[in-house]
Amino acid sequence: MSTSTGTAYSPKSTAYNYYKNTIKSVSRYKLLLLLLLPAIIYYIIFRYAPIYGTLIAFKDYKFRLGVSGSPWIGFANFSRLFASRDFWKVLRNTVLLSSFKLLFGFPAPILFAILLNEVRNMHYKKFVQTISYLPHFLSWVILAGIIIKFLSPSEGPVNYFIMELGGQPIYFLANNSWFRGVLVSTSVWKNIGWESIIYLAALCSIDTQLYDSAVIDGCNRFQSAIYITLPSLAPVITIMFILSIGSIINDDFDQIFNLYNEAVYEVGDVLSTYTYRIGLQQMQYGFSTAVGLFQNAIAFVLVLFTNKITKRFSEYGIW
Repeated sequence: MSTSTGTAYSPKSTAYNYYKNTIKSVSRYKLLLLLLLPAIIYYIIFRYAPIYGTLIAFKDYKFRLGVSGSPWIGFANFSRLFASRDFWKVLRNTVLLSSFKLLFGFPAPILFAILLNEVRNMHYKKFVQTISYLPHFLSWVILAGIIIKFLSPSEGPVNYFIMELGGQPIYFLANNSWFRGVLVSTSVWKNIGWESIIYLAALCSIDTQLYDSAVIDGCNRFQSAIYITLPSLAPVITIMFILSIGSIINDDFDQIFNLYNEAVYEVGDVLSTYTYRIGLQQMQYGFSTAVGLFQNAIAFVLVLFTNKITKRFSEYGIW
């Protein structure tokens, strides 16, 4: 077989040239690649090395015997998992809570970024950005204390306002009807500013001449946002949506653990808190590891499935 120029094509020589060029590129940018070293070390130590621990899910783990010395029990932990009534309850709570967070939390930073992009007063814009970012840098331990005080039925400003209007105080954090709403709204409040950064960065790459042309054609700012801004953000929105679908089986342990109590276990107990109680408090390490492994496997499948569906109906995807 030969190329159009008559030169013989050799897969071996092509592979050699590819690796040769790769080595040259690595050598050329070695100082920049060194900046990746801390991140690589982090992922090796805290992400890849712990994978060995998933063997516990298939063993009757004994602390004194260690992972390698504990006896194998196959899929016994998974059989017990799927036979447990509590597991299906916490799985339902996890999916419902994550779905509500996705429904309200995913479009919120997009809308916030678009609205913020329309602000022309730079001082006011920077002030709003700073205020919106602030909750992200506070731990849920601190935020939970603020929220508990804020929603307190005896001294919280929310219930004070309700009583001033003639209503009765509401136990937001001890009422099954209100607890999920509190979790979703506080999650959106904490993350909306930080998650809008990637969309604000994407907005900066949009050619301003498109907006100038839209003004000439008679478009107002709302129409420009609909027909120019949103289509330009479509690739970023698609990728973020695929990654968000993968987290629908996950939950925010820090938030829920610091806000929930026994009164709202029926609607607030999720996979991570269930794993915490079973694994650490009751020391059933194999069973809790099986719960975590199941959770991660479902998340991986959801990402693959969502990416495939998205690629079928659009040109955007993770790969």
